[in-house]
Amino acid sequence: MKIIIVGFGRVGRRTARTLRDEGHEVVIVDNDTDKVDRADDAGFTVIEGDGGDEAVLERAGVANADALGGLTGDLNANFAACVIGDSNGCRTVIRVSEDFNTELYDRYSDNVDEVVYPERLGAAGAKTALLGGDLNVLADITEQLSIASIRVPEQSPIIGQRVIELDLPDGAQIYAHGRSDEPMTIPLPQTTVEAGDSLAVVTSSETISAIRETLNGEQHA
Repeated sequence: MKIIIVGFGRVGRRTARTLRDEGHEVVIVDNDTDKVDRADDAGFTVIEGDGGDEAVLERAGVANADALGGLTGDLNANFAACVIGDSNGCRTVIRVSEDFNTELYDRYSDNVDEVVYPERLGAAGAKTALLGGDLNVLADITEQLSIASIRVPEQSPIIGQRVIELDLPDGAQIYAHGRSDEPMTIPLPQTTVEAGDSLAVVTSSETISAIRETLNGEQHA
C-alpha cells in the first residue's frame, strides 16, 4: 500500500516507521523544516509543505495513494488533509486529542474513516486504522507486545470509569472497547466501562493475568 503521513512528529514518525518496516510505501508531508530533514535522514520520501494544501498533497502522490493519515497535533490541519485524501479515494485517518468531545466527533467522524487517540493508543492504533484493520481481529502487533480481548466482570472495580483513564498494570493500554455483543471500536473520551464490556488491551503476554486480577478487584504482585 502507498500511505501518506501528514506530520512527522512523535506519532507520525513511529507510525511511518512501523508501516515501512511492514513493506508499505510511505510518503511524509510536513511544513516544519527540521522534521522534513529528520524524515529525509530516516530515508523517507518527504514533501515539504502544508498537508492541508491540495497542491502539496498532489506532489506527494495523493491521486494514487491508498490511505492518508492526518497525524499532526493540529486538528484542523489533520481534517483538511483528510478531506483532500477522501476526495482522491484514500482511506483517511484523523488524529485527535483526548479532550476531543462528542460534539466534535459528530462534526468530523462522518468525513473520515477512522478517528484515533494516539496519546493513548500509540502508533499501533494509527497503523491499524490506516491499514483498515478490523479491531475485532486481534493479533500480535510486535514481537514483544500482543493484543488480548478481556471481558469486564460484573464485580469489577473499574465499572463507571472512563475507558481512556484506566490505569492498568505495567503500562498496558486500551486499544479498543465494545459493549456486550457489539463490535469493538476506538472509545470516545466520554465512554465509561459497563459490566460485560470487552476491552482490547495492548500488553505483554506476561501481564495478562495481572490485568485480569485488576478487573476482578484482586491484588497482584
